[in-house]
Amino acid sequence: MNFLRGVMGGQPTGPQPTGAETIQKLCDRVASSTLLEDRRDAVRALKSLSKKYRVEVGNMAMDHLVRILQTDRSDTEILGYALDTLYNIVCNDEEEEPDESEEENQQKQEDDLGAQFTDKFVQEPENVTLLLTLLEEFDFHVRWPGVKLLTALLKNQCPQVQGIILVSPMGVSRLMDLLADSREVIRNDGLLLLQQLTKGNAAIQKIVAFENAFERLLDIITEEGSSDGGIVVEDCLLLLLNLLKNNSSNQNFFKEGSYIQKMKPWFEVGDDNSGWSAQKVTNLHLMLQLVRVMVSPVNSPGATASCQKAMFQCGLLQQLCTILMATGVPADILTETINTVSEVIRGSEVNQDYFASVNAPSNPPRPAIVVLLMSMVNERQPFVLRCAVLYCFQCFLYKNHKGQGEIVATLLPSTIDANSISAGQLLCGGLFSADSLSNWCAAVALAHALQDNLTQKEQLLRVQLATSLGKPPVSLLQQCTNILSQGSRVQTKVGLLMLLCTWISNCPIAVMHFLHNQDNVPFLTGQISENLGEDERLVQGLCALLLGICIYYNDNSLENYTKEKLKQLIEKRIGKENFVEKLGFITKHELYSRAAQKPQPAFSTPEHMLFDHEFTKLVKELEGMITKAVLKSSEEEKKEEEVKKTLEQHDSIVTQYKELIREQDSQINELKEQVTLLASQNEKMQSTMTQQLSQIQQHKDQYNILKLKLGKDNQQTGNQAEAAHVNGLQPEELSQLREQLEELQKQNQLLQTQLGEKDSLITSLKAEGVPSAEGSTSEVTVLQREVELLKTQLQRQTAEITQLQSERQELLRGSDTTAAVPGENSLYTEKIAELESRLSAQTAENQKLKDEVKTLQESQESMEKDLASATSTAAIMQAEKSKLQQEVQESKKEQDDLLMLLADQDQKILSLKQRLKDLGETIEDEDDLDSKDQFDDDDDEEEEEECDE
Repeated sequence: MNFLRGVMGGQPTGPQPTGAETIQKLCDRVASSTLLEDRRDAVRALKSLSKKYRVEVGNMAMDHLVRILQTDRSDTEILGYALDTLYNIVCNDEEEEPDESEEENQQKQEDDLGAQFTDKFVQEPENVTLLLTLLEEFDFHVRWPGVKLLTALLKNQCPQVQGIILVSPMGVSRLMDLLADSREVIRNDGLLLLQQLTKGNAAIQKIVAFENAFERLLDIITEEGSSDGGIVVEDCLLLLLNLLKNNSSNQNFFKEGSYIQKMKPWFEVGDDNSGWSAQKVTNLHLMLQLVRVMVSPVNSPGATASCQKAMFQCGLLQQLCTILMATGVPADILTETINTVSEVIRGSEVNQDYFASVNAPSNPPRPAIVVLLMSMVNERQPFVLRCAVLYCFQCFLYKNHKGQGEIVATLLPSTIDANSISAGQLLCGGLFSADSLSNWCAAVALAHALQDNLTQKEQLLRVQLATSLGKPPVSLLQQCTNILSQGSRVQTKVGLLMLLCTWISNCPIAVMHFLHNQDNVPFLTGQISENLGEDERLVQGLCALLLGICIYYNDNSLENYTKEKLKQLIEKRIGKENFVEKLGFITKHELYSRAAQKPQPAFSTPEHMLFDHEFTKLVKELEGMITKAVLKSSEEEKKEEEVKKTLEQHDSIVTQYKELIREQDSQINELKEQVTLLASQNEKMQSTMTQQLSQIQQHKDQYNILKLKLGKDNQQTGNQAEAAHVNGLQPEELSQLREQLEELQKQNQLLQTQLGEKDSLITSLKAEGVPSAEGSTSEVTVLQREVELLKTQLQRQTAEITQLQSERQELLRGSDTTAAVPGENSLYTEKIAELESRLSAQTAENQKLKDEVKTLQESQESMEKDLASATSTAAIMQAEKSKLQQEVQESKKEQDDLLMLLADQDQKILSLKQRLKDLGETIEDEDDLDSKDQFDDDDDEEEEEECDE
């Protein structure tokens, strides 16, 4: 304890030890002490010495401190001391500000020490994993220093620590829990930790985003007051920028989660915008940057378009335009708002149309585009603001042919309004002003109105300018070349040359107008052939590009300036190699590559404002083609033209064959459809034919059977006729006929009795109300069969009568032949008389039998009608029966429910009576109760019987 007392400030009794010796003794005490209190005091002492003796503590005590974190997990106080000590070792922040002369060297030494001790700590990945585990401890004295230590480690060795955290189980999730901590200090430092963790690591950014980071951060921003909030809002916005910038997956997740709609309230500003705090300006600036990240031109076109659509639909673009037109907004916020609106409308037709309809709150109201252009051509406005306006105008015209036409239309004579200022008038004014920056901005803006739009290039040729009184007006094209020849500044020349190159490229009519002026080509060749200074080299390159465009897009409509003559002029005046070298000055310029990187104009000073992003694309496209066009000889050009013609012919032939193939393909498809249709029809016809063949075969079989039967009947009839012819009509045959008639009469009587029985049965069924439809149907069927049998018998009887008549005729003929013999004649006469009497009797019986059959048929028809009515009545009665049965079932169910309720009630009554007995009360006798129960049972039985009925 004397040792600790000396360390902690007691009076020394001997020589004073050095700092290294003291730290060594403390480390020995931490390593060897068995009492927790001694180790805690030693670690506390190391913490107090860690700032002054940072190197010594870091070299000698780091391992002991890590061991403390591993072994003494149960004591939060010693853990807090150890974490604070480690933080002091690896942290590079110096609270005391050094002298200015020593500040740089000392900061470098501090950075080296921090990186050195961080490397030593993270050499063992288990140390970082142990630190992540300690962050789960809720105690403030452990969690807060742990957050600070991990933040310092990430600052010093970010990639290495990120890799360890990424492979650690639930590592990122543990850190995300810090945002939900109720203690603001830990939550705010957790934000700083996540900022360092998400720097430049897309995998960790995705994990953090899918741990619901967007929802939590937006809630914190809202709780802290949005743009009016403090430093915490700034930290949240910085973390959001880390998660979204250059991370398409997180951007898509942010959009799909409808978080863009939650950004709209951030940009609600009032009428009084004076006195903004520095923190509010910072917050709003970061919020605008967050919007720009979602619609940046470097994102994929599809993702950018969907975000632009969402921002318009939720009203975010309208809110930004309100800030744009508001008064009192700070200049840097206004500039960033213009840049944000630019990228929100870039390439989006709906957003561009909306922006064109926005008016400034002036009297009279003016379009926002006109107000912004007034700022761009005003040399008193800040440089960054003018660049932002130019970028906004470029984005408004990007892939917007409608907007390009509206801008060019303000320059045409038929649409000029003398009472108002238009965008075209402002651009012309800036193009010919004394300010070179205004010249450049106006030229680039007008070039964007012509970008990839042949119609507007031709329309702009109609623009005429009045130079001075008494002189005829000149075209805009000629005025630009006049200003070039007057020896303007380099920035003005570059702007005008870029405008002319964009104007006449891919437009032969504009090339013809340009070459029609006799002074233009000599001016260009003179500029290219001169040996000018370093600043003028870019002008020479642009002049070479302009002359090359005149060659490449020349339609040879002017005899003096055909392609061949211009190439000869270049070879004589300049030289082809020299021309190509001067053309290469453009891409070799140091500012060219910077402008080619992104669409937004980003220049440190106005003098560096020379190249436009879209123009760099044009140069890249045309440089190689112009070089080939200039270096080729006339013979090579002729060969190429021939090759082109041949290729065109081949292309036309190929096109014809392609069209023929398309037609044949369509015809083949139609024929395939027809074949399929015919095949299906053929299958149907085959099946129909098969059915018909089977039916024909059946008919043939039936015909053969009938033919056989008919042959047998004819044979029997013939035999009987022969016997009658030879022997005459025998008595046995007559008796057989009588027997058949008797049988037919019996059958008729039987049928009548059956019909009577059926009538009585139907009557009884009608009387009972429950007819048996199925039985009646079967009996009617039997009756029908019997009637058919009777009909066949009648037919057979008719045939026999016919046979008797034929025999009678034969007998009559025989009597005629035997008239010469008197005895035989009388015998034949008697036989004929007897046969006629029998025939008349048989005919009468046959007629009677027919009448009976007719009566039976009428009875059958009436019986069928009665059967049909009985069937319908039976169906109705059956439906009523099922309905009554259903009602009976429901009544039984209700009765069962009532019986259950009565049983429950009886049970309650019995329990209550038992309680009354227990209380000493008198109740009714059991006999009375039994009689009463018996009466209730009788009532229940009567109710059941009624329900059954």
